[in-house]
Amino acid sequence: MMNLEGAGRVQTCDGVSRRDFLQVGSLGALGLGMSEMAALQAQGAVDKDKDVNGIMLFNLGAPSQLDTWDMKPDAPAEIRGPFQPIQTAAEGVLISEMFPQMAKIADKVSFVRSVYHTAAAVHDTGHQMMQTGRLFRGGLESPHVGCTLGFMKGRRGDLPPHVVIPELMGRTGGNLPHGQEAGYLGKQHDAFVLNADPSVKDFKVPDLLPPADLPAVRTDRRQKLRSLVDQNVAKFESAPRAQLLDKNFEQAYRLMTSTQAREAFDLNQEPDSVRDRYGRTRFGQSCLLARRLVERGVRFVTVNTFLTVFGEITWDIHGSKPFTSIEGMKKIVAPSFDQGYSALIEDLDQRGMLANTVVSSLAEFGRTPKVNPAGGRDHWPQCWTVFFAGGGVQGGRVVGASDDTGGYPADRPVNPAEIAATIYEALGIDLEHLLPGPQGRPIPVVDSGVRAVRELFA
Repeated sequence: MMNLEGAGRVQTCDGVSRRDFLQVGSLGALGLGMSEMAALQAQGAVDKDKDVNGIMLFNLGAPSQLDTWDMKPDAPAEIRGPFQPIQTAAEGVLISEMFPQMAKIADKVSFVRSVYHTAAAVHDTGHQMMQTGRLFRGGLESPHVGCTLGFMKGRRGDLPPHVVIPELMGRTGGNLPHGQEAGYLGKQHDAFVLNADPSVKDFKVPDLLPPADLPAVRTDRRQKLRSLVDQNVAKFESAPRAQLLDKNFEQAYRLMTSTQAREAFDLNQEPDSVRDRYGRTRFGQSCLLARRLVERGVRFVTVNTFLTVFGEITWDIHGSKPFTSIEGMKKIVAPSFDQGYSALIEDLDQRGMLANTVVSSLAEFGRTPKVNPAGGRDHWPQCWTVFFAGGGVQGGRVVGASDDTGGYPADRPVNPAEIAATIYEALGIDLEHLLPGPQGRPIPVVDSGVRAVRELFA
C-alpha cells in the first residue's frame, strides 16, 4: 500500500508530510497510458489477446498438507492425523473431510502437491517467494504479481489495478517484508489496500469517502497545504517525490469521487442469499468482494485469509497455546475457508467469469509430517500443496506427488518461482520481459530458466 505513516514517509522542504498533504490511507497505482500499453504489446511483453484477471487467496499461517489436500490415510497415526479423506467431484482426487463443499467443485480445481523451498522455515520468506517469485536479498524487494500486472497493463477506468483485502499482512515473526507491495517498481504501483473488514455491519471503505463526507478541518488543511505548495511551486514541483505526491493526490481524489469505485466496493448491492452463501465471515465476505471487484474492472485481487499468526487462530497449528491443534482446524479455520472458497469458484463459474479469472490458493510452506507432542504440526518448507482454478487451468488434476509421509516431493518438485511464473503466464505476461529495476538495472519478470507449471494448462 501507499504507507503514509511508515519510516519512509516523504516530507517537502517545508516539512509537510505526505500524510498531512493527503490524509488518505492507501492509494492505487496510476497505471499505464494507452501509448505505453501499445508499446508493451508490440514488444510481446503482454498478450493483447489474453485479458485474464487474477485472484490470489493467501492462506497465511500455512495449512497442513497432510490434514487438508494431500492426505496419507495408510501412514502411521502420528503422520496421517485425525481426519479421513473423502472423494471429490474430480475422479480419483481425495481431500480432507473438513472440506465437503470444496469436494463438490473439485472438478474445477487442480492441485500441485509437490511445492517446496529451501530458505529459512519462517513465514516471511515464504510470503516473499510465493507472491513475487523471489527471496529478497541485499535490500532489493521484488514486486507482488498483482503489482507487476498493474504496472504492465494499467487500470481500467477509475478502479485500481490491484487491491489487497482486507489488509496487508501483519507481523508473522520474522520482521521481514512480506512481498505484498510493488518493491523496486516504486510506491506509485503499490496495491490499493482495503483496510477494513467487509463482514462488519455498515462496512465502508475508508478511502472512498466522498469529499462532502470529510470533516471540514481536513478539507481546510488540504486547501492550506495546496496553497503552501503553490507558493513554492518552482522548487517543490521539480522534485521527483513531489511529482509522485501530485500524482497520488490526483489518484486519491479520482477514487473518492468515482461512482464506479464506490459501486464496486458496495457489498450491500449483493442479495442476502449470495452473502450467506459465501459466509458472513471476514474471509467469506472478502471472497465475495474479490469477485465483485474483478467483475467490475479490477485486474487482480489478493485476499489474506488471516492477517497475522498472533492474536487469532489461523492455519499455524503448533498445538500449544496461543496456537490451535490439528483438530482445532476443523472447528475454527476450515469451515470458513470451505464455504468461502467453494462459493467463489462456483459463483465465478456460474457468471461465466472463471475462464478469464485465474484463482490461486497459496501458502508459505507446509507442516511437519509427524504430529508434535502438543497435538499440532510445525513449520515445514520441504513439501506442501497449493491449488489453482480458472484462467485456462484444466480442473480435476493433480500435478506432482509427495512421498509416503507427505514430507518431500516424490514427483515433479515445484518451487515458488514456478508458482509465480504460472500465475504470470495465465495473466498473459511474458516471463522474460525486463522490468525497470533500481539505478536503471533491468530485472526480468522471473529469473532466467524459470517456467510455469504447464501441466495445469495442457
